Amino acid sequence: MKKFLLYITLLVIGSQAMAQAPKTIRYDLYVGDTMVTYSGKMRHALAINGSIPGPTLEFTEGDTALIYVHNTLKEETSIHWHGIILPNEQDGVSYLTTSPIKAGQTHEFKFPIVQHGTYWYHSHTMFQEQSGMYGALVFHPRKKSDIPEKVLLLSDWTDMHPHQVNRYLHNANDWFAIKKGTTQSYTEAIRQKHFGTKVTNEWKRMNAMDVSDVYYEKFLANGRLSDSMPQLKAGDKVRLRIINGSSSTYFWLRYSGGKITVVANDGADVEPVEVDRLIVGVSETYDIIVTVPKDMKYQLLATAEDRTGSTGLWLGSGMEMPMKPLPKLKYFEGMKMMNDMMKMNGDLDTSTGMLMSNQTMDMNTVMYPEITGDDKPSGKEEKMQHDEHAGHDMAGMNMGGGDIVTLNYGMLKAPEKTNLPANAPVKELKFELTGNMNRYVWSINNKTVSEADKILIKRGENVRIILFNNTMMRHPMHLHGHFFRVLNGQGDYSPLKTVLDIMPMEVDTIEFAATESGDWFFHCHILYHMMSGMGRVFSYEDSPPNPQIPDPVKSFRMIKRDDRMLHFMGRVGLESNGSDGELMLANTRYRLTTEWRVGLNDRHGYESESHFGRYFGKMQWLFPYIGWDVRYRKMDEAEKNMFGQKNTKDFRQVFHIGLQYTLPMQIIADASLDTDGKIRVQLMREDVPISKRLRFNFMVNTDYEYMAGFRYIVTKNLAISTHYDSDMGLGAGITLSY
Repeated sequence: MKKFLLYITLLVIGSQAMAQAPKTIRYDLYVGDTMVTYSGKMRHALAINGSIPGPTLEFTEGDTALIYVHNTLKEETSIHWHGIILPNEQDGVSYLTTSPIKAGQTHEFKFPIVQHGTYWYHSHTMFQEQSGMYGALVFHPRKKSDIPEKVLLLSDWTDMHPHQVNRYLHNANDWFAIKKGTTQSYTEAIRQKHFGTKVTNEWKRMNAMDVSDVYYEKFLANGRLSDSMPQLKAGDKVRLRIINGSSSTYFWLRYSGGKITVVANDGADVEPVEVDRLIVGVSETYDIIVTVPKDMKYQLLATAEDRTGSTGLWLGSGMEMPMKPLPKLKYFEGMKMMNDMMKMNGDLDTSTGMLMSNQTMDMNTVMYPEITGDDKPSGKEEKMQHDEHAGHDMAGMNMGGGDIVTLNYGMLKAPEKTNLPANAPVKELKFELTGNMNRYVWSINNKTVSEADKILIKRGENVRIILFNNTMMRHPMHLHGHFFRVLNGQGDYSPLKTVLDIMPMEVDTIEFAATESGDWFFHCHILYHMMSGMGRVFSYEDSPPNPQIPDPVKSFRMIKRDDRMLHFMGRVGLESNGSDGELMLANTRYRLTTEWRVGLNDRHGYESESHFGRYFGKMQWLFPYIGWDVRYRKMDEAEKNMFGQKNTKDFRQVFHIGLQYTLPMQIIADASLDTDGKIRVQLMREDVPISKRLRFNFMVNTDYEYMAGFRYIVTKNLAISTHYDSDMGLGAGITLSY
């Protein structure tokens, strides 16, 4: 591991006798790489000052931050100061607000601290954030509280390289679902009496239900599997600064010592509100106050939304008082709900009157056993737990759904009025959050960042954004460089935030005063959604040139590269009757594929077919293409297709045009015409989930060719396979995938 030193210089401005005099506080951050082990596997990671996460940077409101970022990597990097009001060129988004920090370079950030609260910093370059480039920011108020504090920075860790994670997501690989136990196969559907639910789901061309995309080996608290504050005693209160620094994980937060009092969100103070639990969206921060009731060891447990793992913080010392783990989600109940919400064209059905806002109704509750009552212990078990803990309230361990108070945005109220300027002109924008899980494309109004122009706004106007989430995923939408009001029914006291978690079928309204200049990013903070295109750039008209961005046109082209990245996939079958396989190179809208089949003799022959085309439509079910087909097979007599057209050639090479369309049940219909005048119509489907690891695929066409086979997935790269091909016969062997 590389070792780095952290230098902190305090330059006092004015009289040193003034304890509250503003200071210029200097930090030197050294970005390097290291190797870490969290689950028995070592993996390359990025470290700041030799640690993951980086050091907590602390300032006091009124100070000036002076931060030098030294890049010791062999690649460029960046640091974004999340949630901070600062000059545009200091925001830290490479090629948009700040120049990238090239390998070996040092970059100076300097900005005044004009706010207090809990924030964080992270890389805004590719997938570096997932590899460890993040840390906490704490801005103390001028008058500090006497309550002890602690930062709790939550994050997720994958043993897989983040670029590989992104590639798997775009190639519709279901290895993550297998690892998480969320495949929802037909066997599982029958076992849970949801066969009809599964059929309806596939009839509407949807994938299996899930609440998160990625499988993570570990979840971390301040870079550890668990953290602690053993010095706390009975009656002590502590202010915990919760930061969700994960790349794509929401966390449920619960405390075994009683109620949780929420006092701030995204750095902005709110009127204190008591709850039993809250969900912390990706990139959100919450300040909470909890009490240690007795001289025991109480657990603040942070559980991933998909419930595949937890991390947390132990408070106090003595006998452990753990939280009961959250039970596994009831995915088929969620699938049934999703079926009811989704129309055949892929849109959510708003005619049902189910539109909601501000998290006030979590439709995923149908999947929560602790809410529906399926996880409630028997009366005897409840009494035993009550006696064991001397009547101590375990804050939801044994509560039914009606007893659990869950925080939602409607409960947040600012302590002071947050009204925008009354006479300012209003610019209203409507954003529909759109997406396609099959191809992993995320967009706004069906356009990715690279497909949309900058949104021009004027200094002095109020910008109101009405967001409708027309996807089955929740999205934490983050606005750089501004606080916005969330219109949640609190009127003049609507809370201020920098991140809005918007759930499926929600319509939320936010608004902010346009008081800055330059370009500012607005995007989903799930890293893989942002990199796939879900974002926009707000651009102030008549802004002065940004010295960090000498060529704005060229720089914006660099921003657009992210969601235009190419993704490669390959699959090779090696079986007793020959080999078949596929190679694919694709991005948001375009795809190039080559398929082949090689037999063991002249009668089996060989064939290679390639397609290049573009996807159309919101759900990308339509794919017109051009291509070429090369085949050889020893023939004794002419082949005839269903249309009566003959082929008498042993060797054939043709070009063709065609059209693919995704039918209900996710069957691909393919019609093509080649340069010999031959027409072919084909139906096919890959990866029908028979059981957790068993997949079925088939193909049939008007050339009287057909195929059917099975693959049993052993690892992410290996499957045992067998299939019958009308030309090559029956075979068995293995299939390798990348």
